[in-house]
Amino acid sequence: MLFLALESSTDAGSVALWRDGDIAERHCAPGQPSSATLLPLAAELLAEAGVGFADLEAIAFGAGPGSFTGLRVACGVAQGLAFAHGLPVLPVGTLEAMAEAVPASQVAVCLDARMNEVYYGLFVDGLPISPIGVYPPASVPLPQGEGWVAAGNALAAYPVLLECLQGSVARLQPEIMPTAAAVARLAAPRLERAEGIDAGDALPVYVRDKVAFTTAERLAQGGKA
Repeated sequence: MLFLALESSTDAGSVALWRDGDIAERHCAPGQPSSATLLPLAAELLAEAGVGFADLEAIAFGAGPGSFTGLRVACGVAQGLAFAHGLPVLPVGTLEAMAEAVPASQVAVCLDARMNEVYYGLFVDGLPISPIGVYPPASVPLPQGEGWVAAGNALAAYPVLLECLQGSVARLQPEIMPTAAAVARLAAPRLERAEGIDAGDALPVYVRDKVAFTTAERLAQGGKA
């Protein structure tokens, strides 16, 4: 199988090429918008592999939740490539990809949602055991039982989240972020099962519908107008 995976749900965008189980991955340069880098990185990966977009069998992308702009970029690039070359699209959940990157069977995924909120989900053997949601850091649902690992950059962003999870998790991995390689690993078996969808049906998963605080809300929190 040969397919491309795109991930830009955070500032750390990346592109991966899956080729019969081997993964080549490139990361967007820090400070560079994914809208300007995803497609050139993809073309670079394909050129290095000696293949072209027309040789691909599918396009996978990190569907969210995450940055509203980043999700639209990955979805838009995936749709454009899929429409142009008649390919199926494979949406993969952002938190699902983060859980995949953790070497543990029970993972509490905590992605910084900004605005003093956390995208949060509990996964067992890679599957969510409750709906993924957005929560205040002090109000996330606590995992039950032993052996849980908490992962994601929200652990470093919100000390109150650490306090909330203390005693409920055995290990912390704040360095875990969604990557195109993880998206590719999850997308591969789905492509084998022919679970791809039409490009026109591919949509980002936002979870919440608010992008930023209003001026009044920023002032109420001690910020600037």
